[in-house]
Amino acid sequence: MRHDPLNDIINTIKNASTMGMREVEVRPAARLIGRVLKVMQEYNYIKSFEVIDDSRGGLFRIFLANTINNCGIIKPRLSVKKLDLEKFEARFLPAQDFGILILTTTKGVMSHKTARESGVGGKLLAYVY
Repeated sequence: MRHDPLNDIINTIKNASTMGMREVEVRPAARLIGRVLKVMQEYNYIKSFEVIDDSRGGLFRIFLANTINNCGIIKPRLSVKKLDLEKFEARFLPAQDFGILILTTTKGVMSHKTARESGVGGKLLAYVY
């Protein structure tokens, strides 16, 4: 039984990228995970992904770009205001304008850069650099 599927998938992507693999298959195919993968794809951390329905919860086939140095989830899911994004950027990312924080907002799952432009806060999910 999995307690945190997002954590399992982020760790699988990190391990596969470290080993130099071109693609990886992960399950389950949840909507939140798909949205996180879409944000990673927008910033070229993964090439593409596809959903495969296998009648057992589905799975994602992710094609890696091998540009990930490190990634992980943020536990507990910290609430962040739009003015506090810079503080958490300094806490989880190695340098300014290097990597992204992924957060869920009232406008959907997005990076901290998009959230800053939109003027919204939310809950932190993950970081990638």
